[in-house]
Amino acid sequence: MAQKSAFDPLRVLAIGSQALGFILIFLLGTRLESPRPWQGLTLAVMLVIALSVALARRYRNNRLQKERDQRRQQLEEE
Repeated sequence: MAQKSAFDPLRVLAIGSQALGFILIFLLGTRLESPRPWQGLTLAVMLVIALSVALARRYRNNRLQKERDQRRQQLEEE
């Protein structure tokens, strides 16, 4: 069996983008007179990244499951 890596780039991207987004929202609130539109845009970008990461994770898991099923089927045929 293949060794599962502890480093998950999708998890790093998700955590990093959320942390950066919250820091940016806070900084916008302290630096600008009317930060609401920029904070809203930042939140929208954070949501888009989160959805993209979720879709990428689902795609990756489905692909791995399909590969496992194909290997299992090949072993059963032998």
